[in-house]
Amino acid sequence: MRLLLTIAYDGGPYAGWQSQAAGDAVQDFVEEAFRRIAPRRVSVHGAGRTDSGVHALGQCAHADVPGGMSPGDWQRALNANLPPLIRVVGLREVPREFHARFSAKGKVYRYLIRNRAVLPPHEFGRVWHLPQALDLGALRLAAKVFTGHHDFTAFSVNRGKAVPDTARTVRRIALSSRSGLVKVTFEGDGFLYKMVRMLTAAMVRVARRREDLDALRQRLEQGAPKWNHVAPAGGLYLVRVLY
Repeated sequence: MRLLLTIAYDGGPYAGWQSQAAGDAVQDFVEEAFRRIAPRRVSVHGAGRTDSGVHALGQCAHADVPGGMSPGDWQRALNANLPPLIRVVGLREVPREFHARFSAKGKVYRYLIRNRAVLPPHEFGRVWHLPQALDLGALRLAAKVFTGHHDFTAFSVNRGKAVPDTARTVRRIALSSRSGLVKVTFEGDGFLYKMVRMLTAAMVRVARRREDLDALRQRLEQGAPKWNHVAPAGGLYLVRVLY
């Protein structure tokens, strides 16, 4: 039986999603929970990576499990064996041909910015605290620069091997602000390594009048020079994987 898991986690204590040699990634803990329940080893295949410190509301993964338990039973058993900062919030059976990564049609990320002089203590590690004034109109103009189909070479980090195709379609970048909490929501067919955090940092620099829109547009079109500002990991959330 193939199961699709929807997983939420506070990424602060973990080395991202993907399994690490030290066993301190979210995937490691999910596979360890399966090890405690299942009679054989169960591999968990994620929809994609999240970096160290990045959170998830709707990370997705699939796993092939032996019969004998219902999806609801698996969900309860997994949550009983996971640390409290990782939870399986949804679980259902899917066809054998389904793949958490290769069946995905897109992803939704959200970046949170607390734009107030004082950061509420419970938001530490969960938002980017920017006490300086932000021009939200300029932030929206910068978002329009990045919306659409572009080669995002200048706004990604090479993991150590060349990415064959750095073109992506950002379908929308939506902004909202209430009581000093700015939410920037990205939806696209896929995102490169650190791309969302780099786009957010670029938009913020425009909103703080430290970057020119035309220079940003030129950098995007030419693929150079490489952007070297990255928003903190703690403000980023993987909201949903689209299938």
